[in-house]
Amino acid sequence: MAAGRLTRQERHQIALGLADDLAYAEIARRLGRPTSTVTREVLRNGGPVGYRADLAQRATEHRAHQRRAAAPGAAREPQADGRDSAAVRAYEETFTTLFMQSGLPRVAAGILTSLYTTDAGSLTAAELVRRLEVSPASISKAIALLEGQGLVIRERGEGRRERYIADADVWYQSMIAAARSNALIAETAREGVRLLGDDTPAGVRLENMARFMDFVGDSIARAAEQARGLLAAGESGSSASPSAGS
Repeated sequence: MAAGRLTRQERHQIALGLADDLAYAEIARRLGRPTSTVTREVLRNGGPVGYRADLAQRATEHRAHQRRAAAPGAAREPQADGRDSAAVRAYEETFTTLFMQSGLPRVAAGILTSLYTTDAGSLTAAELVRRLEVSPASISKAIALLEGQGLVIRERGEGRRERYIADADVWYQSMIAAARSNALIAETAREGVRLLGDDTPAGVRLENMARFMDFVGDSIARAAEQARGLLAAGESGSSASPSAGS
């Protein structure tokens, strides 16, 4: 596969692929690039509807210029904590892209990535503004969205400052919500079975859908409960291990 940054020509090919309603994977295959590269490129530059090759090229050149001006030669140097700053930034961009693929807006996705990757475990609004280089209003709006979805919680910090934390239970809640959604689909499908008749082709098709959703939903719920229990047990064991050895 090709390596390095996307070229101007490749960006035009991405734009043409989007115009032809091609999947990211197909565009990536034609370019000889990883699907994640194409996905990240599109989501960072207007999304599938607003993507423009020339604008994306200029935006990339501008970001590269800003990085060189801010810290010339530092991109490949490890930070004081021993981490490669360029590799960390690339990882954060990938993580943010995944959150955007799940439906989160760009700023909200960036906030969630920041909260999960910071060693501090929490960040203030001012810290998020500096990390993401967006306005305080954008942070406030995104935090409200994330709180509404149960993805972050806030706690009182020093003085009047509030700190935001990624809820450790968020993935359990997300999986349970998915299981409930599957159960609702199964219930609606069975309404169609009763309406159309269980001995009709449509009724058989809907009953198969309902059975599939029942199985998947139950499996998700059981796996979420088991994972939650294992993680809780692991945390308890970690906290108890020092005293056990004393």
